[in-house]
Amino acid sequence: MSLKYVIDMYELMDDPSVTGEKVKAYLSQISGQGDIEVQTIEGDKGTTDFIKVIIPGKQGKSKNGQAPTLGIIGRLGGIGARPEMNGFVSDGDGALASMAAAAKLLTMADKGDQLDGDVILTTHICPDAPTQPHDPVPFMNSPVDISTMNKYEVTEEMDAILSIDTTKGNQIINHRGFAITPTVKEGYILKVSDDLLHVYTQSVGKLPVTMPITTQDITPYGNDVYHINSILQPSVATDKPVVGVALTTETAVAGCATGASRVTDIEEVVRYCIEVAKLYGQSKCDFYDRAEFKHLESLYGKMTHLQKL
Repeated sequence: MSLKYVIDMYELMDDPSVTGEKVKAYLSQISGQGDIEVQTIEGDKGTTDFIKVIIPGKQGKSKNGQAPTLGIIGRLGGIGARPEMNGFVSDGDGALASMAAAAKLLTMADKGDQLDGDVILTTHICPDAPTQPHDPVPFMNSPVDISTMNKYEVTEEMDAILSIDTTKGNQIINHRGFAITPTVKEGYILKVSDDLLHVYTQSVGKLPVTMPITTQDITPYGNDVYHINSILQPSVATDKPVVGVALTTETAVAGCATGASRVTDIEEVVRYCIEVAKLYGQSKCDFYDRAEFKHLESLYGKMTHLQKL
């Protein structure tokens, strides 16, 4: 059960003075088994703290093993929009989920339940991010641009990526809870992974919910086309498979809305990501069919141009 860590992390992050170092301090007191790094980066609209947590696996690459590494990215503009809004904003759910997952995985490792593969969790901590206009509800902006986020949140060691992002400001996915996207790899939108759907049914106990995405959503920000949000922006910075884990609602909720984070929904996302990490490190959870992807490229060529501006 991960609810304790979601609540603790929420209370820590719902603070105008929260920093990446404070999140690191909280995680460090849980266990010394993880490698935690914080970097403060300044952008055109302020500063933010990028945090990276590496949790070694029994057979992980950090120990010269062969088990694959899962990346879990908390994608967001900011966890707060101060001084415009007081409190933790809906957009911060990705950071909250990824760092709560880190806390739970560290606790598991400390008790002896170490996973087979390494898990790398990244996000950034900014309690005073700007906002920007967007239909149907306002988006959160960020002190740094998407390319900077990808630079510090997407690492070469990640063999597959779960990108957690609040995806409530739309009229496309009308479900309270979370949904997963099709797998995106090198400009291709592939079929939804059967393995990831199965983990959904087992961890949530309900039929899986999937979110539709378009070609626009997997192209880089800054090209003047509509994006549902930044959930799949990590896919433009890697050749590894990326799946979005979208925290969703029945109604369109602004990213800058406060009082809109449901800890029970976030806890489901945390459990889901941990269950995927367990299986992925054992090579029992495929994000895509490698043979079919190779066949697609032989038929239609590379689609990597969609990863570029």
